[in-house]
Amino acid sequence: MQQIDISFKRIQQLAIPAILSGIAEPILSATDAAVVGNIPQIGTESLAAVGIVGTFLSTIIWILAQTRSAISAIISQKLGAGKIKSLTTFPVQAIVFNVLLSVFLLFATYFFVEEIFVFFKAKGTILTFSLDYYYIRVWGFPLTLFTFAIFGIFRGLQNTFYPMIIAIIGAVLNIGLDFLLVYGVEGVIEPMNVKGAAWASLISQAVMALLSLLFLLRKTKVSLRLGKKLHPEIKQLVSMSFNLFVRSIALNIALIIATREATSLGKNYIAAHTIAMNLWLFSAFFIDGYGAAGNILGGRLLGAKQYKKLWTLTKRVNIYNLVIALMLATIGLLFYNRLGAVFTKDTAVLSVFYGVFYLVLLSQPVNALGFTLDAIFKGLGEMKFLRNILLASTFLGFVPTILLCNYYNLKLKGIWIALIVWIAFRATGLLIKFKNKYYPKAKL
Repeated sequence: MQQIDISFKRIQQLAIPAILSGIAEPILSATDAAVVGNIPQIGTESLAAVGIVGTFLSTIIWILAQTRSAISAIISQKLGAGKIKSLTTFPVQAIVFNVLLSVFLLFATYFFVEEIFVFFKAKGTILTFSLDYYYIRVWGFPLTLFTFAIFGIFRGLQNTFYPMIIAIIGAVLNIGLDFLLVYGVEGVIEPMNVKGAAWASLISQAVMALLSLLFLLRKTKVSLRLGKKLHPEIKQLVSMSFNLFVRSIALNIALIIATREATSLGKNYIAAHTIAMNLWLFSAFFIDGYGAAGNILGGRLLGAKQYKKLWTLTKRVNIYNLVIALMLATIGLLFYNRLGAVFTKDTAVLSVFYGVFYLVLLSQPVNALGFTLDAIFKGLGEMKFLRNILLASTFLGFVPTILLCNYYNLKLKGIWIALIVWIAFRATGLLIKFKNKYYPKAKL
């Protein structure tokens, strides 16, 4: 029987690159938000626009990016079962599947985007800036899905190092271009404001897609032969992806409702919510690094039927992530009044933000448990249960809570209380499921 290493050292080898890779996406969004939020005279409106578009694009990206987890689960389980050679044409077919889905959804929403932003209750200058930002950045959507598909292949092969390198290059490039294009260079480049932030993101996404392809060709033995017939695992990929799509729709319904409610409260509230959400997403992706290690190793352990090690791995990565979550919450407390000022100098916006930031910090331990178990369940191929628990969390947890909070006029605090209930509902369900299904197998 093959020995699968789940030592502290091995988990760090997978988790640390995954953390650095994972936080690249929220860094891109947070950089856009921070840079445009400090544009003189129009900073608050620009910040609100980036927040609205960011939420909408993240919704689509998260729905389709779930194929990355499905690809990773299939490859890691085959690796654990010693059947990796049976995949042959699967990787390139999975990439094509991902890109075609992204192109379809892009054009399905492109011509109705103004109505979508109006649904978010954007109007006037905020609506104009939202459209300016969207019509440029949206073309990076297929590039991102292409990159994520390749990241899924690397994860399935137990490699998080190359995705980390690609993500860091993309993030650094995006930050540099943000400052260059948003503010301009006197006598050389005219300030492009919100459009500059969009171009910075698009260029960075193109570079990451190109680097992903080069690393896949040069650093792996993965075949890019498409084949004349669909690989048998494509059916499994479609099934897993469908359940994850439904799961992500439920997830994003909660985030969309939260953004819409914040927008309806006024520009200061949506700007403050954008700051809080960017910081929350940063911490979520940070925590997801150890979840990725659990995802990668968990799928391989399941393929090898090593249930005792799977239980041990689950305990370890959850403990590590709880420590990370407490560290992030502590840092947030220490820099409570400084983090918001990175995004804006508008005192009205900051006042609203400081009134809810403590809720973002309180959510961290719950995030750690929920996100870690979620990642492990993806590696185990439990996509149907992930779908069901997110549906229940959204419609039985989040929606009733936000309606109750609205009744008591809690405003932005109510939105974040509902988000915490949503995460806690999900974490509890995942914990119960894991203990009931996999713990007994570990005792055999």
